[in-house]
Amino acid sequence: MKSQKIITILVLLIAVFAAIAASAGVFSNAGTGIYEYESIRGETVDIYGRGLYKHMSADVAPQGIAQDVITLFAAIPLLIISLIWARKNSLRGRFLLSGVLGYFLVTYLFYLVMGMYNALFLVYVILLGLSFFAFSVTLFSFPVKELPDFFTRKAPVKLSSAFLIFNAVSITVLWLEVVVPPLLDGTIVPVEAEHYTTLIVQGLDLALLLPVCFVSAVLYLKKYPIGYLLAPVYLIFLSLMMLALTSKVIAMGLLGQQVIPVIFIIPVFMLISIVLATLNIRAITR
Repeated sequence: MKSQKIITILVLLIAVFAAIAASAGVFSNAGTGIYEYESIRGETVDIYGRGLYKHMSADVAPQGIAQDVITLFAAIPLLIISLIWARKNSLRGRFLLSGVLGYFLVTYLFYLVMGMYNALFLVYVILLGLSFFAFSVTLFSFPVKELPDFFTRKAPVKLSSAFLIFNAVSITVLWLEVVVPPLLDGTIVPVEAEHYTTLIVQGLDLALLLPVCFVSAVLYLKKYPIGYLLAPVYLIFLSLMMLALTSKVIAMGLLGQQVIPVIFIIPVFMLISIVLATLNIRAITR
């Protein structure tokens, strides 16, 4: 693998700083607990009031903690395993490493721009920077033009593409159902904005992640060489992200919030992502 040394250094640094950030999120608990806060829009919001995410809303903070658990006990070990695999000059390992790095890149992009300012601000900055460069360098190390030759005929190209397109379209519709109605009835700001400045998750999904998902699927379906890179990597990333989303839904359910029907939908998306990611990796010949 090209740039093996620099990728190794970046990945090890990501593992260390992510362990610090996730541990702080999971194990910090100081504070007085939930209290009410009036937002700049005049709405009353319940604030979590404990630990690292004490200034986050009582709905969002537990989701952050749940994702920290996944990062700590699933994503970081998988990051190290994929690095070891990739260092053995395994193309499969490099695909897995790229997808896992995509998870860290997106995770700490959201933490940096959505999380209320806390003591780990610079850690999030470092993690986003490390993840961006590690992800970029790893992607550029692939022999893109030769990739179709490294996949067997068993690669689930059509099925993977169909699922990614469905994922992109369905989540786009879901987010537009949050954003558009307030624009039409004149209230402008959705209740989901709570006391935050804007809809960060919906904005970044609609602007970046969902278009990448859709385009990757189309390129893979048409069997362009770049599609053989982007679609499998996105499926690996999506597997981890859906695992994190599943943990968030469970956390919300434990707090007594309404989680039907997403408690059934998100795990199904997660399982499909994992199965398709696995089938694509197994279809790689080296």
